[in-house]
Amino acid sequence: MTTVELSGKVALITGASRGIGYGIAEALIARGDRVCITGRGEEALKEAVEKLGADRVIGVAGKAHDEAHQAVAVERTMEAFGRIDFLINNAGTNPVFGPMAELDLNVARKVFETNVISALGFAQRTWKAWQSENGGAIVNIASVAGVSASPFIGAYGMSKAAMINLTVQLAHEYAPKVRVNAIAPAVVKTKFAEALWEGREEEAAASYPLGRLGVPSDIGGAAAFLTSEQSDWITGQTLVVDGGIFLNAGVG
Repeated sequence: MTTVELSGKVALITGASRGIGYGIAEALIARGDRVCITGRGEEALKEAVEKLGADRVIGVAGKAHDEAHQAVAVERTMEAFGRIDFLINNAGTNPVFGPMAELDLNVARKVFETNVISALGFAQRTWKAWQSENGGAIVNIASVAGVSASPFIGAYGMSKAAMINLTVQLAHEYAPKVRVNAIAPAVVKTKFAEALWEGREEEAAASYPLGRLGVPSDIGGAAAFLTSEQSDWITGQTLVVDGGIFLNAGVG
C-alpha cells in the first residue's frame, strides 16, 4: 500500500473481514484513518488485517450480537488508538429465503438481533467511550430492501427498515455531537449476496440503469463521504446507492 499521512481519526467497522465492510475499511484507510474491524472468523479477520495493513488496523473476532464481543471491540479500539471517531455498523445476516407467511419466528428474531440490536449496542458503547464528549459520526449499512418490498427476503427487509429508523432516532438523540446516517445499497457483488447474482450476473445487472451491479468500493466511497467534513451538515438521512435501480419504478 502507498504510504498515506495519518488523519488522526479512528473507525470501528463491524463485519469487515470481507465484502462491503472490507470495502469501507479500504476507503477509510486510503484517506489516513486507523481502523478496527470485526468479524466472526478469526482466520478471515487475520488475513484482512494483514492485507489492509497491520500497522494501521486491528481485528477483533466475535459475533456482532454478543454484548461481550461489543464491549471487547470498543475496549480494544480505545486501547490501541485512544479514540473512536466513526462507527460503521455493517455486520448483518440473512439466513432465510421464502415467503413471510412461512417465516420461522425464531429466525426472524435472530435476524433482528444481528442486524438491528447489535447496531444499537455498538452505538451505545461508542457513544459512552468517546463520541458523547468528542463527537464523530455513525454510518449504518441498511439496504434498498428496507425501503421497498423485498420478496423472499422479507425478514432481512424488515430489519433494514428498522435500521433506517434506528438511524433517525440516533441522529435526533446524538445531535449535535454525532451525525448518524445510513447507506441503502442495492445488490453488491459480495459473498453475502451471491445468491442474488452468481451465475447470472449479466441478467441481474441488465435491470440497472448504470449497467452493472455494485462493488464494495461503491459503498466504501459513500461511507467515506458520510464520515468526512464534506458531510458535516448531513444527519438522519439514508443515502440510496443503487445503480439507478429505483428509477425503474417510474411511470412509463
